[in-house]
Amino acid sequence: MLAAIQLYGPGHLGVLALLLFITALLIRRCRKGEHLPRARAALGLLTFCCFAAYPINQMAYQGSIDDIKLEAIVPLHLCDIAAFICGFALITRKPLLCELAYFWGLAGTLQGLLTPNLAYDFPHPVFLAFFLHHGVIVTTALVLPLGLGWRPAKGAMKRTFLLLLAYAAMAMTINWLLDTNYGFLAAKPTEASLLDLMPAWPWYIPVLIGLGLVIFTLLSLPFRRCSQN
Repeated sequence: MLAAIQLYGPGHLGVLALLLFITALLIRRCRKGEHLPRARAALGLLTFCCFAAYPINQMAYQGSIDDIKLEAIVPLHLCDIAAFICGFALITRKPLLCELAYFWGLAGTLQGLLTPNLAYDFPHPVFLAFFLHHGVIVTTALVLPLGLGWRPAKGAMKRTFLLLLAYAAMAMTINWLLDTNYGFLAAKPTEASLLDLMPAWPWYIPVLIGLGLVIFTLLSLPFRRCSQN
């Protein structure tokens, strides 16, 4: 069995560099023309990966882990939902879907890339599936504004944050009923994460809400002038 991920070790830094390169390349191609053949092909592949990420993740886990918990099967983690949202956002360009892809992707999923809750290192299939799953979300969140020219409408930050709170309430209810840990709202992740710097459960939950509000506000700043028009 391969060792647990080495945080910011060669495998972790390597996959982050690869994701950054792919995202920058896709943004550049979209800026040259969204409807050019290379850009359309790249966006099509990104959209496919958004929808395929969860089943690929399932195959990797079920082929490698004997004791699979319920939350690893039913796609109710925030990143599970965000991946599907990103896929539909790329297809439809619906304002709310794009807003959720941007705010949820960069406020939540990006933290997963930087401090992954992962017991396997490169090149284990679970490692590869994890970074594919989280990587397509963050890539979509960056491609929408930087490559495709999308801009959030007025009130986007408030809408997406309230929906995040609604998700948290739903996840906590399911956790209580089914003894799961969706959203890591019932316990901290087993691997190193930002939550290690916060108080014990349940006190880290209000801290997370406050930190989330700060991050959402920062993410809205580049578009403040646009949203006021």
